[in-house]
Amino acid sequence: MHVMSADADVRTQFNSLVGDLDYPMFIVTTRSEAGERAGCLVGFVTQCSIDPPRMLVCISKANRTYRAASAAQALGVHFVPSTATALVELFGGRTGDEVDKFACCEWREGPAGVPILCECRNWFVGSVIERLPLGDHVGFVLDPVEVQHEVPQAEFTFHRARRIEPGHEA
Repeated sequence: MHVMSADADVRTQFNSLVGDLDYPMFIVTTRSEAGERAGCLVGFVTQCSIDPPRMLVCISKANRTYRAASAAQALGVHFVPSTATALVELFGGRTGDEVDKFACCEWREGPAGVPILCECRNWFVGSVIERLPLGDHVGFVLDPVEVQHEVPQAEFTFHRARRIEPGHEA
């Protein structure tokens, strides 16, 4: 067991500790009030209430999707299957500043105009009920308005996604 000394770099040690976690990755999509589609790969997603049901989705302020989501009324949260490597590379390794990601994949329009990725068979769309500043990310508290849960599936995990060069720094 490694216990930090008083002069140890807490941030480095903390990043090392949480870097061992292998949590699922998600793709978040939205449509801005101006009609702009955006989406990105995210790892910071968690259920934050059972009754009423709520999810917290955190998006980096550096991300183009954050700019679109900052005034959007809803977000789509896609549970990424372990087989969706190309989709993860598209939404995690490309930036919407340079490429129309939705021209490179199959999608359909969902509630509130939110793009739904056809390759992700499990997803939900949530109304944004609160935005919380959380350091370099903003947390979006979502109230689910539509859910698709077709099949249990293995998730695409953080350790598999780590090798992708991000389209934007976090």
